[in-house]
Amino acid sequence: MTEIYDFHCHSTASDGTFTPQDLVLRAHEKGVTTLSLTDHDTVSGLEKAKQQAHDLGMQFINGIELSANWQKHCLHIVGLGIDPTYEPLVKITDYLQTLRTERAEKMSAKLEKKQIFGAFDAVKLAAGEGMITRTHFADFLVSQHHVDTQQEAFDRYLAQGKPAFVATIWPELHEVINWITGAGGIAVIAHPLRYKLSANWMNRLLVDFKESGGQGLEVITSRINQDEIRLVANYAKKYDLVGSVGSDFHNDTNPYVELGRIAELPATVTPVWNLL
Repeated sequence: MTEIYDFHCHSTASDGTFTPQDLVLRAHEKGVTTLSLTDHDTVSGLEKAKQQAHDLGMQFINGIELSANWQKHCLHIVGLGIDPTYEPLVKITDYLQTLRTERAEKMSAKLEKKQIFGAFDAVKLAAGEGMITRTHFADFLVSQHHVDTQQEAFDRYLAQGKPAFVATIWPELHEVINWITGAGGIAVIAHPLRYKLSANWMNRLLVDFKESGGQGLEVITSRINQDEIRLVANYAKKYDLVGSVGSDFHNDTNPYVELGRIAELPATVTPVWNLL
């Protein structure tokens, strides 16, 4: 049987639209054999996802995606193979929950200045017990017909420099890596090309990342072409980083972003699953 890995996806515990159980079920239906749930700044969905994976005979890897600050850039660091009960990690996720709620209140206030009301109650209801993210605000703006798409919501209201943007001071990169490795996990830079870093800045990042204990680079993600794969694979080889793969699946609205729909990891890169 062909092994299909997906080490980056989201459930309703953060900004996905599938419950942890339904996400695992969909992954199974799409042929995924080993899955990691990596919700933003929370581990609350892991136990339910793990049980569902066990019932379906799938391999499951505990994961998380933490936001980190590096040189005034917001990066996303995936933690794979973590112990979700590790006390420092539990404490920081509680803190990040509070931080995201406070940000949501400030964003809602900014939208009210644009005569857009009811955002906070709507996003809080949509998030339930999960993390409130900007995606929830984008969905709210679409539902209230202020914009036609999520992307338009970011372009007009939510992105940096736009009316509802609120700057957030995320933990520093080395702190995030320490929490992941302290929890027994492997720190991986998610979708490295999305940060639009120049080659010089990318090299600086990877030096700092490696020196701080980071071990992996997400070489394969959705909507990445062969030239981009070669570029990221070369970075992984240059800095002796293992390669991870992940769809970054959130919902079923984009057929090109699907669980298990992932290009093959280049043979020049050591797979992250060799360490898990």
